[in-house]
Amino acid sequence: MARATKRNRTARARGGVTRRGLAAIPVDNASLADLQQALAQEKITSSALTRAYLARIKAYDRDGPKLNAVREINPDALAIARDLDGVKPSKKQPLAGVPILVKDNIATGDRQHTTAGSVALATARARADAPVVKRLRAAGAVILGKTNLTEFANILTVDMPSGYSSLGGQVKNPYSPKLLDDRGIPVVLPGGSSGGSAVAVAAGFCAAALGTETSGSLLSPATQNGLVTVKPTVGLVSCDGVIPISHSQDTVGPLTRTVRDAAILLNVLSERTVDYTAGLDKDGLKGARIGLPSDPGDPGNDVYYGKLPKQPAAVMARTIKMLERAGATIVRANIPTVGWIGGPGTTMNVLITNPLSRRTNQVAPAPVVFLYEFKRDLNLYLRDWATGTRNRTLKAIIAYNKAHARKALRFGQDLALAAEATRGDLSELEYRSARAMDLLAAKQRGLDTYMRVHKLDAVLFPAALGAAIAARSGYPSVQVPGGFISSFEGKKTPPYPFGVTFTGRAWSEAKLLRLAYAFEQASKARRPPPGLPML
Repeated sequence: MARATKRNRTARARGGVTRRGLAAIPVDNASLADLQQALAQEKITSSALTRAYLARIKAYDRDGPKLNAVREINPDALAIARDLDGVKPSKKQPLAGVPILVKDNIATGDRQHTTAGSVALATARARADAPVVKRLRAAGAVILGKTNLTEFANILTVDMPSGYSSLGGQVKNPYSPKLLDDRGIPVVLPGGSSGGSAVAVAAGFCAAALGTETSGSLLSPATQNGLVTVKPTVGLVSCDGVIPISHSQDTVGPLTRTVRDAAILLNVLSERTVDYTAGLDKDGLKGARIGLPSDPGDPGNDVYYGKLPKQPAAVMARTIKMLERAGATIVRANIPTVGWIGGPGTTMNVLITNPLSRRTNQVAPAPVVFLYEFKRDLNLYLRDWATGTRNRTLKAIIAYNKAHARKALRFGQDLALAAEATRGDLSELEYRSARAMDLLAAKQRGLDTYMRVHKLDAVLFPAALGAAIAARSGYPSVQVPGGFISSFEGKKTPPYPFGVTFTGRAWSEAKLLRLAYAFEQASKARRPPPGLPML
């Protein structure tokens, strides 16, 4: 191997990567599109890029602020990257040489584990790659590792902090990694359940990562970490080989720093042949009709904006003005059936025994659809995909957790116990009734009616507050950074991001990306987290 030049050694020390003495690439904030260009122009190699990301993971995830976003490094990452040195990104392989992190509930048929963050599945691997991972590999991506997450995507127990898992520990938000409450839990959480994926992108451990969402698990970490995400229409991206919660709502999506990057990655993940980058236009808001689900004259249904705290309300007010200046028409009206969502027949009470909850020994409503589908869908995943573990059912996982309670049950397993009490075959009347009611309230008489009556292109929600209505409908959302706030529940915090979400009807991802891109170009609201400079 040729000895590095003095200029190359200096660049590496600063956290960039070089080849043949060319200028360093600032990987801490480089976009996916930047990396594609640098690789195509041979300014960097995949192996050098992979080493640079591994160095940042060591410096800021394992050491320094110890963000704890990356649960496991792929032991074959550097070997894969070396094989891709000299392979330029192309139409066939748009991600050639680009390191990507994957949430640790997505199956990889390699030496990495697939655990959902559970100590009960600590030894578990997958028999094969999930289809989304196959698509990443076919596109030339380097699977850099697995990211930490809220355990079982936050279906284990009530009031588990986002980003916590018994196997991986607590993910920290890079904008506020030190501020803890009296229980030792971060005040500014990373968002869940894809918090590890989001923190990894925000902190510069990769340019893009995969997360999953059932109801808010992409949108929540995106808003908390100043990122862009696409929560796709259910069915646009395959969820085969993903440790599930609910087959009727689960989806996989990208977490990136820019809208263009999200569109690039969605092109790879999508089961449809669509170029989601084609319609990106800085003037894309001109003529758009955007619904603002807020009517102070109808306070009972003004649930998204009526009770917004002062700082988030200010971010949304600036957003609305910006959208109008960019040529959009804002239509102000409540969604008539929003008050039904989570109403009678769609939730069941679960006793909270989580010892660290503020509501211990009270009851909390949990979605019926989640609990009934979780048992069936998890048991199918463990039967068809998992290997290397003796815990092959939800019942076995519950028993393992009970036997290893000190490690496994810091926050309990109330929701898992409620799910195990179901038949596990979705034959119960209450399940079918709850699913029908969800669709009626959220989709048919909810977003469908609202968007048709007002002739809307999209609906604008603050942060992840519209996650439930979109999730129950199976409809897409695109979130983009909107600004910053510096308080949580009345407590002063370091400034951290606050996002805005555009939601639409099924298969409208291209339109939503166009609107989000135009807003992004006008607002330039994203700022990287402080205290994580180039090395």
